[in-house]
Amino acid sequence: MHDETVERTTDGSGRLCDLTFAEIRKLNPSAKHRLWSKFQGEKVPTLREAVVESLQHNLTIYFDVKGHANQAVDALKQLYLEFPRLYNSSIVCSFMPDVVYKMRQADRNVVTALTYRPWQLSHFGDGTPRFSSFWKHYLYMMLDVILDWSLHSFLWRLCGVSAFLIQKNFVSQDYVRHWSSKGIQVVAWTVNTFAEKTYYETILESSYITDSLVEDCDPHY
Repeated sequence: MHDETVERTTDGSGRLCDLTFAEIRKLNPSAKHRLWSKFQGEKVPTLREAVVESLQHNLTIYFDVKGHANQAVDALKQLYLEFPRLYNSSIVCSFMPDVVYKMRQADRNVVTALTYRPWQLSHFGDGTPRFSSFWKHYLYMMLDVILDWSLHSFLWRLCGVSAFLIQKNFVSQDYVRHWSSKGIQVVAWTVNTFAEKTYYETILESSYITDSLVEDCDPHY
């Protein structure tokens, strides 16, 4: 599940942390998809079920870990042991460096990436401040500056990443060249319009994540 709540991606409601897996399993993840009529009665899969389905279609999997580093690493380590194909067809990524670091410590053959959006600690993706408190807002802005410096100076090497997943609005030719010189691939998210895709493919020559390969979609931050 991507969001903290289930409204956007299913026909249910409520916070994800308040629901049991049995309750989540009853939700329909295709209810608000543009092709919902072709996929009626879908159920939210387990991680293993999603992996099996993706491997059957030869898809590249991005394991986007949101938290619980130790539990996530243990679960992913078992998946890589069960499905060795994942070593060549998947990448473990996270906004949290500790997740990536622990994954590399558990299995150094797993491809990993750090995910980043400038000002992510102090602002939401649309630019709205996360905190109404004046002092808290500027405290987290200061932490954002420290995080930005840390990621670009030493955390990428400490974590042993192969790629840097960056929010699309902050990618430039200089930025791609900077990481390329270090042997790191830049992957932008989420590139959802034809014009943006053309720019990334022809000008930046950089990989990107998109919600659809055939049509324009609403932007995601």
